[in-house]
Amino acid sequence: MDGRWDGLRAEVRAAVDELVTSGREAGVQVAAYLAGAPIVEEQAGLADTTTGRPMTAGTPVHAVSTGKGLTATVVHVLAEQGRLDYDLRIAEVWPEFARHGKDGITLRHALTHTAGLPALPADVTPADFTDWDRMCGLLADARPLWAPGERLAYHAWTWGWLVGEVVRRVTGKPVSQVLAAEVAGPLGVTGELFLGVPEADLPRLARLEDAGLAALMTYAGANLPNFDAVAPPHVRPDATIGSRPDVLRADVPAVGTMSARAVARMYAALLGPVDGVRLVSSQRLREVSAPAVRAEEWVFGQETTFGLGYAVDADGSFGTAGSGGSLAFAYPDLGLTVAAVRNRLGAGDGDPMEGLRVLVRDRVAAELGR
Repeated sequence: MDGRWDGLRAEVRAAVDELVTSGREAGVQVAAYLAGAPIVEEQAGLADTTTGRPMTAGTPVHAVSTGKGLTATVVHVLAEQGRLDYDLRIAEVWPEFARHGKDGITLRHALTHTAGLPALPADVTPADFTDWDRMCGLLADARPLWAPGERLAYHAWTWGWLVGEVVRRVTGKPVSQVLAAEVAGPLGVTGELFLGVPEADLPRLARLEDAGLAALMTYAGANLPNFDAVAPPHVRPDATIGSRPDVLRADVPAVGTMSARAVARMYAALLGPVDGVRLVSSQRLREVSAPAVRAEEWVFGQETTFGLGYAVDADGSFGTAGSGGSLAFAYPDLGLTVAAVRNRLGAGDGDPMEGLRVLVRDRVAAELGR
């Protein structure tokens, strides 16, 4: 790696070591790319505290909604290839979806969480999540809560099947296979970037631990009137569901499993070439990363901004973050991507992964004079 960034790597290394030695974290990975080349790849701690297995740079970690960025990227690669369009009416490729007046919902509505279909039945179970046809059938039969585009509501789980079924109908393949063929394969990270995780790779995954996330989910269910609609009690996005082998093996494309270095590499290939691989054109990059909708969001009641499948932050970045502390973001103006994952899923702990993201961003911006 470029020696110019030795100081930054040392600073990140010290930060992750302190997080682990203090007992705050079990295992952590941080990675960053600048102008298509890696500048940070640091990890510390254990992938499994019950066996002592170390966290390595290549250990995949279930990173919850950070996986939405993988699915969104698949869509943009297919759009770049001319195989789909953001204004495609979903019912054109998925005719059953047109029921109950849903024929006007487009892929753009789904990507931007404005499709009007954020809710799941209250009794849905993790076992249901492993049945692709059942989950898509539920959405085909669902009645929208409002007209498409009328309201922003985080489609915590339903986003994945809405977008993923469009991918399946267009390509004839599950979205996890398209990710492997069109994104992970060309970038050389097929063993570290997953939607559905192959059976053979399950033993390599980091073991998730709860450090307050489950309690936060219980609090949200009790205090946010719309929370249980999008994340019913049996399928809250926490360490329990994220540790189930059957769910990990299934395509549940609102969530994903990854190493920090693999997802940082993916975002870098959205910004520009990485070892000769570029996923989208500069024109498409501007389109997908620009704010598409900004409004008060229905579940959490906060003003939120989305591009086409990614959150767009006030600092000029776009990407996704997951419950319990994982993230992957790109800064087009800096040519920088940053990812951080951990296997001890926390809440109310000051968000140390966000702190690492800010550290890397600020040091790079200062060095570049931005």
